[in-house]
Amino acid sequence: MRPLTPDDLLPLEEYAARRRELFAAHARYLDRYRRVRLGPRLTLQFANRQTLWFQVQEVLRVARLAEPAPVQRELDLYNRLLPGRGRLQAALLIAVADEARLAEELAPFRGLRGDHLRLHVGPASYPANLLTARPEDRAVGAAHWVQFVPDAAGRRALADFRTPAHFAVTLPDYRPDAAPLGDEVRQSLLDDLDLSDRDAA
Repeated sequence: MRPLTPDDLLPLEEYAARRRELFAAHARYLDRYRRVRLGPRLTLQFANRQTLWFQVQEVLRVARLAEPAPVQRELDLYNRLLPGRGRLQAALLIAVADEARLAEELAPFRGLRGDHLRLHVGPASYPANLLTARPEDRAVGAAHWVQFVPDAAGRRALADFRTPAHFAVTLPDYRPDAAPLGDEVRQSLLDDLDLSDRDAA
């Protein structure tokens, strides 16, 4: 997927003046196209240029960064989160009701592995690659970075909206019912795969 550049960004003053409007539009976009809820505690929020553009703008606004070098450093960091060819990338967010009991709240997810989180498309199943929740990290937080890599058959099945598709979590203490993937989210994920292929060509 094509990286973000300084030319994609709004000046700080213009962004600040339009922030309320842009924030509302971003929230609507996430809810309609980019979020998949996995029961009451987990949410997948898929990343693309649009979602990361807003995150970069927010970082620049809060930190008051306008000079080219620090702006480019932020862009370099966030561009690493764009999905690569044939990949879907998402933040896996864990809802925490009481931060004073963080360890207890996160306990059901401490043993999370890639095969506990899967994309199911028809009879095929694709485990997540956990990029920030590996055992060697010796830590678990309230957000992780995950990646799904469907093969060619999985992509064709995903593009056939008659074929059932859903994300599922199977942990010993957390097994929510799997809801079908909505058509608008499904199309948005297909667009990610198409864009990543086109931009990598």
